[in-house]
Amino acid sequence: MSTPELELSAPRVSVDAQRWPDVARVPGGLRARVAAVVADRLFRRAAARLDVRVEYPDGTVLGAGGETGSTTGTDCRILPRMIIRRPDNFARRLGHDGLIGFGEAYMAGDWTASDPVAVLTPFAAEIGTLIPLRLQRLRRLFVTKQPAAERNTEQNSQSNISRHYDLSNALFNTFLDRSMTYSSALFDELPAHWDALATAQDRKIDRLLDAANVGPGTRLLEIGTGWGELCVRAAQRGAVVRSVTLSEEQRTLARERVAAAKLSERVQIDLLDYRAVDGEYDAIVSVEMVEAVGYDYWPTYFRSLDRLLRPGGLVALQAITMPHDRMTETRDTYTWIHKYIFPGGMLPSTESIDVTTRALTSLRTIDRLRFGEHYAETLRLWRERFVAHGDRVGDIGFDATFRRMWEFYLAYSEAGFRSGYLDVQQIVFRKENER
Repeated sequence: MSTPELELSAPRVSVDAQRWPDVARVPGGLRARVAAVVADRLFRRAAARLDVRVEYPDGTVLGAGGETGSTTGTDCRILPRMIIRRPDNFARRLGHDGLIGFGEAYMAGDWTASDPVAVLTPFAAEIGTLIPLRLQRLRRLFVTKQPAAERNTEQNSQSNISRHYDLSNALFNTFLDRSMTYSSALFDELPAHWDALATAQDRKIDRLLDAANVGPGTRLLEIGTGWGELCVRAAQRGAVVRSVTLSEEQRTLARERVAAAKLSERVQIDLLDYRAVDGEYDAIVSVEMVEAVGYDYWPTYFRSLDRLLRPGGLVALQAITMPHDRMTETRDTYTWIHKYIFPGGMLPSTESIDVTTRALTSLRTIDRLRFGEHYAETLRLWRERFVAHGDRVGDIGFDATFRRMWEFYLAYSEAGFRSGYLDVQQIVFRKENER
């Protein structure tokens, strides 16, 4: 039985055309109509073989191996429902902008879902095969390139970081736990519960600090401050901490939290690009920051770690990774995540990290832990809390389109980990005396 909120009538999503011009605008013209026909056929073909139930206003139902045009289907499983509310708009966006259009269609309310993660996970699992290979090659000729202003040069990086992390500390406070830690937790058991999240974040941080041998007197560099939890826990061990960030909002709150812990004499937090850091450190910790560096700057990032670390020192890195073949296929592609969430970013593969560090630095991998299923649970807890606090998010000043965008981002990310397409790792490097 259909739930009332998922009826096929158009949802009440009002899009502010000044703030969200590309979401308010549906591609038009002959080229858009032709592309929409092709996109519609490709989408229906892909959906028909996935474990989803795609419903159209005319009664068409696709999914779970059903044929295009079927209206009932014989599969007795309860499948996640994807409701296509405006098929023409959905197809036009998909044809004109690919996966960017797919996300914008959700923001506009052209489609919705009973459970966005359950719908997106089968698509994520088959992302490399949804479009026939010959058409993938053809599409590369028309792929949108990264805007020059979003390349992570020293001039652009602060603007890129600010667009996400300086949205509002109050926004992040609506869905993060008391530690204000915005990276994967490490739980002691799965599935996870909200009450266990803060402890799981402490466990993740402590494991990184242990791996980097951080203790009394350690000269520690943190690249990417977040809201200061790692600084505090490292200083409580007796370390002398320098942390750098490009987010003014994060630096302000992190300094307040350090001061409240009476650790200001041990912690220095600078608004500084990692490329401009000086000094020599016994250990370096960087949590889910390499993803924001950008493909072209990975060599610079790892050389910076090598330059700043004393011989024999340790680096503890937490990184989200993706399959190497998909990384190489998509490294020049401008995506929905780039446009709306993380401008300038790129997820590395395990292979790209290994090749870069071995070829260009004295850093050698000595330990690795993979825990992608823990990130899926972390994201679920964040998403559930964000949705539950939707009114608070609105009161802060974020409209309904933003809230749909953020829900899609969290669901999209969770689906990547649920499907196994994404992983997260803690990687420990030691700096050898000679290359």
